[in-house]
Amino acid sequence: MPEPTKKDEMSNGEKESVAPDSSEAPMPTPEISLEVSPPPPEQPVETEGKDPQPIEVIKPEPVENGSKEPEPEAVVVGAKEQVESVNSEVKEEAPSPCSPPPPATVKEEAEPVVTEVNQPPEPVVTVVTPPPPPPPPPEPVVTEVTQPPEPVVTVVTPPPPPPPEPVVTVQVTPPPPPADKDDDGTTNTPSPPPPPEDANTVKKLSIELPNDSVHVSAMGRKDSVWSLGEGQAPEDLDKPVDTPPLSSLLIERPQGGSITVGGDISFVAKVEAQDLLRKPTIKWFKGKWMDLASKTGKHLQLKETFDRRTKIHTFEMHIIKAKDNYAGNYRCEVTYKDKFDSCSFDLEVKELEQSQSVDIRSAFKRREPKQDETPEVDVWEILKSARPDQYEKIAFEYGITDLRGLLKRLKKTKKEEKKSEAFAKKLDPAYQVDKGGKIRLVVDLADPTVELKWYKNGQEIRPTPKFIFEQKGTQRILVINNCGLNDDAAYSVAAGEEKCTTELFVKELPVKITKEIEAVKTTVNERIELECEVSEEGAQVKWCKNGVEVPTGPRSRYRVKSEGLKHWLIIDDASKEDTGTFSLMASGGTSEAKVQVELKPLKIIQDLQDMTVLLGQPLKMHCEIFPGNVPGRWYRNGQLIQSNDRINILQRAKNHRLEIVNSTIHDAGDYTFVPEGYTQSLCAKVHIVDPPRVHLESLNFPDNTVTIVAGNKLRVEIPISGEPAPRVVWMKGERVILDSGHRVRAETFSDYTSLTIDIAEKEDTGNYKIVLQNEAGEAGASIKVKVVDIPDPPEVPLVTEVGGDWCSMTWEPPIYDGGSPILGYFIERKKKQSSRWMRLNFDLNKETTFEPKKMIEGVPYEVRVFAVNAIGVSKPSEPSKAFVPLAVTSEPTMLVVDDVTDTTVTMKWRPPETIGAAGLDGYLVEYCIEGSDDWRVTNKELTEKTKYTITGLPPEAKILVRVRAINAAGASTPRTLQHSILVKEVIEPPKIRIPRHLKQTYTRKVGEAVNLVIPFMGKPRPKVSWLKEGQTVDPTQVTIRNTDCDSIIFIRKAERKHSGKYDMKVEVENHVDTAIIDIQIVDLPGPPQCVKIDEVWGGNVALDWTPPKDNGNAAITGYTIQKADKKTMEWYTCIEHYHRTCITITELVVGNEYFFRIYSENMVGLSEGATQTKDSALIVKEGMQLKNPEYIDHDFKEPPKFTQPLINTFAIAGYNATLNCSVRANPRPKVIWMKNKIAIIDDPRYRMFSNQGVCTLEIRKPSPYDGGMYSCKAINDLGDALVECKLEVKGGFTFSELMQRGVPLHLIDKYMSETKVVEQPEK
Repeated sequence: MPEPTKKDEMSNGEKESVAPDSSEAPMPTPEISLEVSPPPPEQPVETEGKDPQPIEVIKPEPVENGSKEPEPEAVVVGAKEQVESVNSEVKEEAPSPCSPPPPATVKEEAEPVVTEVNQPPEPVVTVVTPPPPPPPPPEPVVTEVTQPPEPVVTVVTPPPPPPPEPVVTVQVTPPPPPADKDDDGTTNTPSPPPPPEDANTVKKLSIELPNDSVHVSAMGRKDSVWSLGEGQAPEDLDKPVDTPPLSSLLIERPQGGSITVGGDISFVAKVEAQDLLRKPTIKWFKGKWMDLASKTGKHLQLKETFDRRTKIHTFEMHIIKAKDNYAGNYRCEVTYKDKFDSCSFDLEVKELEQSQSVDIRSAFKRREPKQDETPEVDVWEILKSARPDQYEKIAFEYGITDLRGLLKRLKKTKKEEKKSEAFAKKLDPAYQVDKGGKIRLVVDLADPTVELKWYKNGQEIRPTPKFIFEQKGTQRILVINNCGLNDDAAYSVAAGEEKCTTELFVKELPVKITKEIEAVKTTVNERIELECEVSEEGAQVKWCKNGVEVPTGPRSRYRVKSEGLKHWLIIDDASKEDTGTFSLMASGGTSEAKVQVELKPLKIIQDLQDMTVLLGQPLKMHCEIFPGNVPGRWYRNGQLIQSNDRINILQRAKNHRLEIVNSTIHDAGDYTFVPEGYTQSLCAKVHIVDPPRVHLESLNFPDNTVTIVAGNKLRVEIPISGEPAPRVVWMKGERVILDSGHRVRAETFSDYTSLTIDIAEKEDTGNYKIVLQNEAGEAGASIKVKVVDIPDPPEVPLVTEVGGDWCSMTWEPPIYDGGSPILGYFIERKKKQSSRWMRLNFDLNKETTFEPKKMIEGVPYEVRVFAVNAIGVSKPSEPSKAFVPLAVTSEPTMLVVDDVTDTTVTMKWRPPETIGAAGLDGYLVEYCIEGSDDWRVTNKELTEKTKYTITGLPPEAKILVRVRAINAAGASTPRTLQHSILVKEVIEPPKIRIPRHLKQTYTRKVGEAVNLVIPFMGKPRPKVSWLKEGQTVDPTQVTIRNTDCDSIIFIRKAERKHSGKYDMKVEVENHVDTAIIDIQIVDLPGPPQCVKIDEVWGGNVALDWTPPKDNGNAAITGYTIQKADKKTMEWYTCIEHYHRTCITITELVVGNEYFFRIYSENMVGLSEGATQTKDSALIVKEGMQLKNPEYIDHDFKEPPKFTQPLINTFAIAGYNATLNCSVRANPRPKVIWMKNKIAIIDDPRYRMFSNQGVCTLEIRKPSPYDGGMYSCKAINDLGDALVECKLEVKGGFTFSELMQRGVPLHLIDKYMSETKVVEQPEK
């Protein structure tokens, strides 16, 4: 972050930050301070002052004799470039006793002389300054002064022992500018003292100079000024980046390192979270602009952990298998609310056995790895004339990879400073002001008459009470009052066409604790009030207990209150759990205090009493203790008692009560009351008594009667009660039922008694008596058992009537109802040939008649009946006799007149909607003369057709006609024509009924079939003729078929010559009707004509073309324009369905060369071909013409070469074995595997693979005869290569196993002999 400006205190108490002004009258002399201390071991030296780029005088190496004059380049870092941009604030550790010297100016060759001695127990400082020089001219320029006015600083200390060596830094503090006329009452306030030092504090000797101007390279946002690419000049590359610590968030910073290509490295950053309310935000950058959070993968991993014990966040960045381009400068940024910290580090990636020579020209090579010529653009001159924040952008545009090395050499060249024509002095790169303070932004104009405008984040600033514009001579001042966080922004001022920019940072002061929390010690049920006071009203604070935030919701026991600077935490009713450490956390500190809550001594006023309670009566227990309001718990036999609907636990001050509404047996036992928080308890015993009782009401049996089906098992369980447990006796009459009975037995348990009858019989019916006895009394009861059964089956049902799909049946009830009334009947039916019965009613039929429905006509059926009583369903009755449902058809439909002559009438109709199982034998046609009822049958035999002609009719007679359908069940209801028919032939004029889709142009594509049907009307049969464009239709091209009612035109495969207007003519005697059918056969259009490039400017290209000659017999609906880069010639669509014949293609990439092509489009689709531009369009950058260099393609062809040979291998018989090698060749070689110099072809025991040059031979379950010499041969047009290896297979098979595998006998003999030879040496 840039250095904040100096702060003056206004006369009205408001703080004001004023940028240094070098154009004022002669200024007071600067102050010089000297600070010396030994540096901590292996720690970088950081300057305390927050200068954007302070001038540092650093001792480069130890001096053995105690003093040495440093070399110019090593002593004054950045003196040449930074003397014009230094604007710093003095942070003194002790007031300087020296008299005020004049403003210091530095010449390029002149440097301060520093003499040091290593051991500084009590350093003596002598500062000598020359007389003041004459005042500077009004225009701010860089003043060069000769050697005499240079300040000379001499440091004398006692003789030095060996290191550590002190580090000396010189800073010259400019005096505050003289007060303006409006600020006469302003007094200068010295800089605040630095924090206290310890043994490792770095003391510095610093010199601060007045700031005349700040170069544009120093401008940037908060997070960019410390990056190498944007805020650092090339001459500052050799010194570490000086990052002013906004806050000390990082307690461990990542350190730079070096690795070889393919190695792994980790960088670790740690943040202490002691005073942080949440996790801080961390970002990792490479260079300035690359955020590594989006680059994570197999080569980069980011990890975050948190140690709750030490409260430290650990952030790690792991680089895995590093590559060459991973080298560079990295940066770690940590942010928490208004706190910020960052650290830069370098990573060096080395290559093994790689030459260390550096080729400057290699830095200017483009991205093409095989480029032999340097680009014609002079990138060196571009870098020298560019700002430092543009270096990375230029390197990315021109493919520079070694930017850091290039900038180290660039710093040795001189860069010409461009003077501003509008500004004599520009704004500083950044300003800082406290929240609520006042800041003045000052610029000095070279031309006072130029118009000036101020901007905030690009928006023009208007004069308001907050923003005040002032003018003093050539100075223009922007005053910002009462600065807030929303004023933290980028500000710029425009004078004519020139513009300068700065940053304003508003610092929010931390909230500090002014009054600590006091410790509290109290007892339970008391009120606790913790009070703390902070430095700011309305500050956000956080109350914690034992490090955990205290809940302050509406249901919480804790209440938080604040008033002004004071904050309270209130606990109205303290408990022992409130004991702990309470703390208040603010952004500037934490205050803690311990709270201890203790119990009051317990005193028993009334103890619990032993009780005896009758079962079902209320039970009430009471005790009284002191202190009151102490909760407690009740226990029965050591089990905790919870309050419910039956049990009430009450507490009223000192009184504690346990009330049980209805006591039960389970309520007996030892009761204990334990006050919460105390070890003492109160105890008592409770005893429950109950006489015996029989609970028959719980059985829900009417009249205490139990009904059981014969053959089933009966078990009656009757609940009983009594304390102690009663003795139970079961009796039937005078006979006692024992628990050892075989079929009938009685059993008694703790809470019930049971009567069991395994197989119920009719003899088991009767009354059973129960007698209970115990010490408290006697009780008795009786139940009745009734045994019932299912009824007999009904009589055989009779079928009385049969319909088309129904019948009517009846039957007689069963003789025996099973001792229970008949509730109803179930009816079932089945087809006679089937054995599966289907139930017809799911609800009981209470009558003895039923009508089955939904039967299939013509299929024989049988029916049967079941009787049902309360016990169950009887066996089925015997099946009825088989019956077959049949029905006549429905009447014929749609009877109409088809034709009428002088003696005949032709009728037609449709078949009946319902025919039935009896089928349809035919139709009977009848007619009668109108006015009579004499129906005459016209067809002696039934006709199966639905059309019939009635002949022999008298002319001009009127008749009525009807038709009946006949089947095996009889004749259907007749269908009669509604009106009479006049027997006389009528002429009907022709009428063409053109379908709706043919009233418009009928369009079809080339190759499709055309089949058009045009209906017409007319009597007698009309005559139809067709013409095309006035000519007779060629029957070889178009097929036409005519019928009595329509004409069909058919084209099997349409062609464009079939297009045209077809005239249809229909004639009946003197009556004529015509129609025109327009047929259009369309095809794909041709490509456009003459596509040319009209103009190329910027990233735009203007195209023009003419429509195609052939439009495909359809209108052109649009064009599709595509572009292709000359390098790849891959076509991409720019726009579709474009209607005009000229277009401008935009957003083309600068540096690429493009071709364009255009397709035409009609209703069929895009043209088969496209017209391409003859010339290409080269997109060049405006103001610069780049000539593309010519490249010579590298010949990648090479003969085969094995990079990994075959290796001798041992295999185990029966387990797959693989042989691997790798080969490199271009073009791709043909790979041949051989065994014993014989090629392996189509052998299922071998599998061959080749992937990315790796060749693999897999031998499936080898045997010893698979051993031998294997070779792999690679062949291409440039040559061949061969590798060999030996494969030995251990283990083997028997003779029979080899025969089963189909191995030839000569191979088996060879294998058996080799096996014996191998086994003999082993023995």
